[in-house]
Amino acid sequence: MSVHMPFGLKIAIVNRAFRKKMDDKAASMGLTSVQLRVLGSVSRLEEKGEGEIHQNDLERIEHVTHPAMTKLIQKLESKGFIKCVPSEIDRRYKRIICTEKSAGIHKVILKHDTEVLSDLSKGLTDEQKIILTQSIDVVLRNIDSDKNL
Repeated sequence: MSVHMPFGLKIAIVNRAFRKKMDDKAASMGLTSVQLRVLGSVSRLEEKGEGEIHQNDLERIEHVTHPAMTKLIQKLESKGFIKCVPSEIDRRYKRIICTEKSAGIHKVILKHDTEVLSDLSKGLTDEQKIILTQSIDVVLRNIDSDKNL
């Protein structure tokens, strides 16, 4: 593969490869990688002790639109991975909670994520892997700061 291709194309290729491998792992659970990622966010927030998790929280975390998140939540609920129940704080909102089927699933996802990253970064030294992760963290912070303008 050419090192002279545009950076955006490189990122797109890495994204597709990562997503394909995560999709393969998620498929064994009857999910897509996107559904699994959203489910992981709910599971992770629950473990951190978040009082209530609402759809708008997940939209912000996952950087997706309201209609897209609505469909994801409906699909996860129909598959029995989450429940949507009235908020105890504000009846206009629904709390999103993991079912027994998905409680703690963020740990499984983290394991899958680590396996895929390890597979895709074969040939990099441990130091290069750390630098890669740190560099991506900086790019993500830049993306988040641009949204706050």
